[in-house]
This record gives sequence, structure tokens and C-alpha cells, in this order.
Amino acid sequence: MARKKIIAGNWKMNMTPSEAVTLIKTLKPLVATEDADVVFCVPAIDIIPAMEAAKGSNICIGAENMYFEEKGAYTGEISPNMLVDAGVKYVIIGHSERRQYFAETDETVNKKVLKAFEHGITPIICCGETLTQREQGVTIDFIRQQVKIALLGVSAEQAATAVIAYEPIWAIGTGKVATTEQAQEVCAAIRVCVGEIYDEATAAAIRIQYGGSVSASSAPELFAQPDIDGGLVGGAALKPDFGKIVNYK
Repeated sequence: MARKKIIAGNWKMNMTPSEAVTLIKTLKPLVATEDADVVFCVPAIDIIPAMEAAKGSNICIGAENMYFEEKGAYTGEISPNMLVDAGVKYVIIGHSERRQYFAETDETVNKKVLKAFEHGITPIICCGETLTQREQGVTIDFIRQQVKIALLGVSAEQAATAVIAYEPIWAIGTGKVATTEQAQEVCAAIRVCVGEIYDEATAAAIRIQYGGSVSASSAPELFAQPDIDGGLVGGAALKPDFGKIVNYK
């Protein structure tokens, strides 16, 4: 069975609640499609108004982060229960900016992935290499390590429903895009890695996104690759152009 494309916007630290509502109302008709799952991962404060604004559309609202405990003295964190109660279906875990600025590690990413599955939230698990790692030829080794640790303790059934987002760090917000060949090579390697951890069926089921300066012009070629099942889109997700990315054909 063919994998359904999943195209997610990562809003990062952008859009006030009122701006979020306005943007969703603008994008609703532009992203309407049955050919792909459309997800807007928004700042925590925007989740409730975004849910309201997206009602009656094909847009799913996701979160940009989540803590790995149910509740407690963790000032400023968001628990899985809070996300579930708000209607969240997806959560981005381990984005390179979370790793770079907020000390996330492969181990904390794994804890969050396990907790997301426990609560029925689909994790969008991020991985990606730096420019130095790319230049030194260790990209595939590094990505395999990130993927293997992220999936520790995850069952094959759970993994089959997960989303992995490959985002070369050197291509995020820089305007530099990995070539189609580079993106496909790494996404294919991720699928091989998942097959080694589990089996061919799980590898064939898991959806793998490319992220990193995805645009309306680069999307069609990227999404046509056999191992790229959509995109995790940053800046372009905040503009009407996101509609063109979603309807890339």
C-alpha cells in the first residue's frame, strides 16, 4: 500500500494566538486535499485557538514540543495529557533547534517518543547532521545513531505509525536546500535502518519527511522521490505558498 504523504508546518516561535487564527483562515482553502495529511505544529499558546480555527477542515494541529512526564514541578513544560486533552494528534520531537538551544539529547528524545506513543500522539522525530558532519562524510552514521536511539523500546507496531523528519541542520532557514539526490539518499538510509531494527514491513510503512528550506518550487521534485513522504516546512508554512507545497503535483 502506498504511503500517504504528510506535510507539516513547523511554525517555530512565530504567530500570536490572533495571528494564528488569521493565518489558518487564510490557509484553510489553500491546503484542502485528500492526497496528503496536513499538520500545523504551532506554539503551545496557539494550540487551542488553532484547533478552533481549523474545525471543519483537513488540518490537524500538532505541538512543537512535549515533556516526558505526566505532571509535576516542571515549570514551563507541556505534558502529553495537556496535548491530548486539547486534541493534539502530532508532536515534533528532537528538532535540531531544541537540541542546539535547549540541551535536548538523543536520550531525552527517546523518552519523549515513548511518552508520545503511550498517549496516542504521533511523534515527528527529527534527525539531521551539521555541515561539518556532512563534509567529513559521517552523515549516514550520525543519522543512524539518532534514529536508533530515538526508537529504543518502541515496538514495531508503534514505529510503523511514526514520522521521521530528516532535516540537514545546514539547510534549515539558510535558503540552502539539500539536492534531491542528497535528501533521497539519507531518507533511504533511514528506511534501511528502520528495517534493520524491525523488519521490511515496518520500514515500508514508516513515513519519512524531508525538511530544510522546502519551497513551492523544490517540493514537487523532493516529494516524488521513493523514500520521501512529504516535508517538515519552516518559514514557508507561514505564508500562502504553503498551499502550493501541500498541493505540489
